[in-house]
Amino acid sequence: MADQQARTGGDKRPRRIPAIRWEEPPEGPVLVLLDQTRLPAEEVELVCTDAPALVEAIRSLAVRGAPLLGIAGAYGVALAAVRGFDVAEAAGALEGARPTAVNLSVGVRRAQAAHRAVLARTGDPAAAAAAALAAARTVHADDAEASARMAAHGLALLDELLPGGGLRILTHCNSGSLVSGGEGTAFAVALAAHRKGRLQRLWVDETRPLLQGARLTAYEAARNGMAYTLLTDNAAGSLFAAGEVDAVLIGADRIAADGSVANKVGSYPLAVLARYHHVPFIAVAPVTTVDPDTPDGASIDIEQRPGAEVTEATPPQVSTPRAGGGIPMAPLGTQAYNPAFDVTPPELVTAIVTEKGVVSPVTAEALVQLRTRSPQVTND
Repeated sequence: MADQQARTGGDKRPRRIPAIRWEEPPEGPVLVLLDQTRLPAEEVELVCTDAPALVEAIRSLAVRGAPLLGIAGAYGVALAAVRGFDVAEAAGALEGARPTAVNLSVGVRRAQAAHRAVLARTGDPAAAAAAALAAARTVHADDAEASARMAAHGLALLDELLPGGGLRILTHCNSGSLVSGGEGTAFAVALAAHRKGRLQRLWVDETRPLLQGARLTAYEAARNGMAYTLLTDNAAGSLFAAGEVDAVLIGADRIAADGSVANKVGSYPLAVLARYHHVPFIAVAPVTTVDPDTPDGASIDIEQRPGAEVTEATPPQVSTPRAGGGIPMAPLGTQAYNPAFDVTPPELVTAIVTEKGVVSPVTAEALVQLRTRSPQVTND
């Protein structure tokens, strides 16, 4: 079950509300989420008391972003365990909530493994539930630490590739604190450049179909006092042609073993533009996003979103649109092709930045080395 509660009013710069947190009120533990479908119009929290409510929050994109989904998945297993529900059933439902983001499965399995191990050893459900919660909290803390390291590695890479002067960075979708236990992935690198006085302009793609750049990245950039400009996705080419883009930074929902990068739909065309215009195209993601069990880009399961997200316009205060629930933008009965992600092949990716360092050029062999190296090493 999920309840909603508003936390802020009309203040233009309210305190930062965490994207996710675990709370233990007298009536029992809950998982509290900042409902991202309501941003930027209002900041409302969802209170989940069980795994089915969390599954619905994941599917509706109230909680989203690969690293944050891993955290949510781990907490969802802990929530089921602590409240005495069927942990295996909850884990299965959570893993299937969104197919492309591999971090979700990683988080779920990590908490479930901790639960199973303690239950097998002690036979004590309470101790096993505590182990699942401890694992979830570790996933959360690890992601925050990874975010800080990615920001440092990413800024160092930009300084190496583009020394001196202000940076004009183009980003796609949302990859800040709304997707992370810390300050994000690609957005965290841009934020680090801003804090060092290196960011001249953050170009923010609106990002179809759910406008997560317009609604969420612009929201985060404004709150951090960054110089940013919003553009329609199909205006990016004119920016490249005018020489107004120094680098493209994106996040990732899954990186295949060969280095293919799945990210919000529209990322692949940016990579093509970047290659033609000799602009670095950089993916920023934690190592958990690299999936050795997915051999190549063609093997990545691409989530298909409801057609109503394209054929109808729905205000941000309303949750994910369903057919007939918004303002018609196309004739009745129009079919819509609405993939949530596309895949960029490794030869178009200048570098992959992780908490363990930078991979460039992007190859399967380099990714294997990445997964085993110590955190501060960079591949030249």
